[in-house]
Amino acid sequence: MPRLPESLDAALRAFQESRTLLTAIELDVFTAIGGGARAEEVASRIGTDSRATQMLLNALVALGALNKRDGVYSNTPAAAEHFACAGRLPLMHNVHLWDRWSRLTECVRQGTAVDLVDIEKRGEEWIAAFIAAMQRNSQEGAPAVVEAVDASRVRRMLDVGGGSGAYSIALVQANPHLQAVIFDLEPVLAITRTHIDRAGLATRITTRAGDLRTDAYGEGFDLVFISSICHMLSPAENVKMFHKALAALNPGGRIVMRDFILEDDKTAPRQAALFALNMLVGTREGSSYSRSEYKNWLEQAGFTGVHHVGLPAPASLMIGVKP
Repeated sequence: MPRLPESLDAALRAFQESRTLLTAIELDVFTAIGGGARAEEVASRIGTDSRATQMLLNALVALGALNKRDGVYSNTPAAAEHFACAGRLPLMHNVHLWDRWSRLTECVRQGTAVDLVDIEKRGEEWIAAFIAAMQRNSQEGAPAVVEAVDASRVRRMLDVGGGSGAYSIALVQANPHLQAVIFDLEPVLAITRTHIDRAGLATRITTRAGDLRTDAYGEGFDLVFISSICHMLSPAENVKMFHKALAALNPGGRIVMRDFILEDDKTAPRQAALFALNMLVGTREGSSYSRSEYKNWLEQAGFTGVHHVGLPAPASLMIGVKP
């Protein structure tokens, strides 16, 4: 039998390294190590078996996440920064994703996520990790969005499903005349408001609780911003959302949609193609969608001048104008 190509062989075994890191994050190993500790000390701190903990720590050394000298384990600079203490929270979202991805086979059989629980019912721990992960990603992507959108003439914006509020915060900071409303579920907004307060923008950014699928969005906005929402929805739900966004805008106002956007054959970019599976295991009807699909849906909703704007990576924008 011909030898399996090395790239595919590595992909088949990639879960071993991923699961090793995820277990260490889940058990809070890196925080327990602190400035350095032996395996038995770590096991005592996190309540695990000493022998098994030593095996896990040795594997983490092999992966380059820990150092070991004379039986004492210590965090690498990257592990100390990203895996320990506060840096751990966003990564707990990856731990939660493992459970959903383990059901991929059955999801492919059924055509939708199995045993799905609505976001607002997943508990405070899940929501906190999810929003922390979105906050980290949004902070990294916000400068490029601010530059691409140019909201210098915008006076009032709506951030649909705004999560942590990172994009609203960045856009408001770039325009001293801009007022923003973040629309999301109340359990999410409880976290959103902490980020707004931390940024000192409570007088310029307000929140409104609601369900983006069923509730109206209001009116009188110059910009409707929708980031990382469309992939959670079906095509019909996206068209409905775009109709409501149009109704919320003043004439000449813009919709700016940010998401993973596929090429028309839906095989690239790679991360967007894989993310479609992430939506299969995590939503009822969500997916990654192509540039032509978004253009068609936005025009169907009534937007004109619909065009694509590339960003450094991994997501990009679709922008349309209300006539």
